[in-house]
Amino acid sequence: MSVIVVTGSGGLIGSAAVEYFAALGLDIVGVDNNMRQQFFGIEASTVWNRQRLEGKLGKQYTHFDLDIRDVSGIDGLFQKYGKDIQAVIHTAAQPSHDWAATNPTEDFTINANGTMNMLEATRKYCPEAVFIFTSTNKVYGDTPNRLPLLELETRWEIEPGHQFTNGITEEMSVDNCLHSLFGVSKLAADQLVQEYGRYFGMNTACFRGGCLTGPNHSGAELHGFLAYLMRCAVIGKPYNIYGYKGKQVRDNIHNDDVMRAFHEAIKNPRSGAVYNIGGGRTSNCSMLEAIRLCETISGRELSWKYVEESRIGDHIWWISDNSRLMTDYPGWKVEHSIDDILREIYEVNKERWFVTAT
Repeated sequence: MSVIVVTGSGGLIGSAAVEYFAALGLDIVGVDNNMRQQFFGIEASTVWNRQRLEGKLGKQYTHFDLDIRDVSGIDGLFQKYGKDIQAVIHTAAQPSHDWAATNPTEDFTINANGTMNMLEATRKYCPEAVFIFTSTNKVYGDTPNRLPLLELETRWEIEPGHQFTNGITEEMSVDNCLHSLFGVSKLAADQLVQEYGRYFGMNTACFRGGCLTGPNHSGAELHGFLAYLMRCAVIGKPYNIYGYKGKQVRDNIHNDDVMRAFHEAIKNPRSGAVYNIGGGRTSNCSMLEAIRLCETISGRELSWKYVEESRIGDHIWWISDNSRLMTDYPGWKVEHSIDDILREIYEVNKERWFVTAT
């Protein structure tokens, strides 16, 4: 029996991993206690997604309602499956730098201590398994905001000819900057994953994503902006833009593109690997551009308000350079555009959003 353990299995990337690897014939063990609802409210609950997975996959999917901070619970799970575990895909996290500021201790224990628990359980019971960690571009803090940027009509853009014209690489420093507390907790976890790879010779990889998205994203105001933005357009809910004239740029990557990258890493693992992963130059937009796309796709005008104060540690411009990932795994590339992503989010969710809104 080959098993994939997926933490945060009710969330966007977790559930995508469950379905992707189940389709390859693997048994999936999911770990998720719906903390997302505690973070962001009932509208961000992942229970519907868990139920969807259980209904679709049946006995191929086994769910554990566990907190990753529960050392004995995680230990017991790994002891149960042992060396049948082929890979661990660790996506469970507190994902918002805004929320982290309201409860720094809980943020850190979930993101850093929880990751330590997962690494230790892997080392004890299935040390040959591939350990994939969904890190974040927030480990670079606000360093990207020091880049030479030009203000265009609908977006900020990097100065032509700069070394990061094609996107930001892993060579950017993580030091001497403002991270946000969330960025610090994720950086601690990121470094742990690297260290377990290099020190213990484990097969580990950190994927430093920015905006990872897709049709099953339980978007909320503080996290998951494309899904939340489209939901606001569909149900007529006002949206707030925070700072930078609404011209801040994000690259967005579809969860299917992320899964194919994870699969490549599992097939050909490395120790202590680190990859920036995002939509790159293929799939990116500013807030203003995203709003226009949502309005066009939904056929509805979005009501939005501009708030001058930006979020602490928020990036003005982020586009990932995927070159290192594509060098190690030349069969991988970004296949979904922003337009593709938003149209799928709309088509999959519009009826459910109408029902929940009424």
